[in-house]
Amino acid sequence: MLMDGGTGVFSILSIFLVIWYIVCLGLGIYCFVLFVKLARRGITALDIYIGKHKNPNRHTDQEL
Repeated sequence: MLMDGGTGVFSILSIFLVIWYIVCLGLGIYCFVLFVKLARRGITALDIYIGKHKNPNRHTDQEL
């Protein structure tokens, strides 16, 4: 009987590929969450900018 020693290498390689896939998936989700946070901040900043420059006679940072 001949023993094939190459099957162990492929099983270890497939385990590492599954771990690599999970790590990449986790990093992708993390990057998506950071992008959503950045987009929400940008929208808020744009709303503030538009609010300040829409009517130049009205100052929102000073009490009337």
